[in-house]
Amino acid sequence: MASGSGAKNDFRRKWDKDEYEQLAQKRLTEEREKKDGKPSPPVKRELLRHRDYKVDLESKLGKTIVITKTTPQAEMGGYYCNVCDCVVKDSINFLDHINGKKHQRNLGMSMRVERSSLDQVKKRFEVNKKKMEEKQKEYDFEERMKELREEEEKAKAYKKEKQKEKKRKAEEDLNLEEDDEMAAVMGFSGFGSSKKGH
Repeated sequence: MASGSGAKNDFRRKWDKDEYEQLAQKRLTEEREKKDGKPSPPVKRELLRHRDYKVDLESKLGKTIVITKTTPQAEMGGYYCNVCDCVVKDSINFLDHINGKKHQRNLGMSMRVERSSLDQVKKRFEVNKKKMEEKQKEYDFEERMKELREEEEKAKAYKKEKQKEKKRKAEEDLNLEEDDEMAAVMGFSGFGSSKKGH
């Protein structure tokens, strides 16, 4: 590569031109052989498919982590992608990354999606229809339970009001009777109440 021959005070690099010329010739011959021979076959990648795991975005939410110079990259702040060995700072960019070309290529998939046949589409519609029906049944059951609970609470509240009213009336009657007795002891017929039944 660089030879150190020359004056001691000369700090410039001296390049060995013959060596680099040989390297260039070697590279050119390799390129010609590739062109003359069969070209390298393109890498066959799988078609894009559904993710079979749940993306964990909430596990580190609200937690504090001490980060030092020796902290491994996977434990640093942000979201770590172990396939691409990179850290992304926020959840939106992390989702963009795992759905992007670079990540899918590292997983061995192309960005092409498999074409669905008519039978597959029909089956998918049937499955979705069953799910919706089950969801509706569950929802109806839950809704009915809520309505029953609300009716029970209203009935309890109504009973409590009735009992409070009865207590109030009983206390008022008791107070009126005591007032009448007090008036009779003191010698007058009443304290001027407009009620004539007592």
